[in-house]
Amino acid sequence: MKREELTEKILDIKREKGWTWKHITTEIGGMSDVMIVGALLGQMKLVKPLAEKAAALFGLSEVEKRMLNEVPYRGSQMPPTDPLLYRFFEMVMVNGPAWKALIEEEFGDGIMSAIDFDFQMERLANPKGDRVQFKLSGKFLPYKYYGAEQGVPEYGFKES
Repeated sequence: MKREELTEKILDIKREKGWTWKHITTEIGGMSDVMIVGALLGQMKLVKPLAEKAAALFGLSEVEKRMLNEVPYRGSQMPPTDPLLYRFFEMVMVNGPAWKALIEEEFGDGIMSAIDFDFQMERLANPKGDRVQFKLSGKFLPYKYYGAEQGVPEYGFKES
């Protein structure tokens, strides 16, 4: 079985049972809903105790359970073709240079981690149409200036 086939099996069971992602993530627990759904969709791995819970919930075989615990090949085609995913890509293409400039001005020469990262999503009621609110929090990782000599900072933190 390939990982994509396991994802389809999980989605088939979800549909057959009429389960919501909220139900599934509550049953598995142990970490962020985004991480659990991402793992079930093949983009993240579940640690062994959570893979065990997911396997029991979905009635998966031992091999399928182990597959949930493997580090996956992550990502997809760029730009994404799904309209919702494309809007995220568009936000980064349009706003990314400004975000980059503001982050570098505040923190220095580095990046925002997508590994040491938190994410929250909330639905905001609005009379003109409900809104999706995201809160992203990633650790700042300064670039290391290899071979830095005396008087040259070793890392790209904001200089005073």
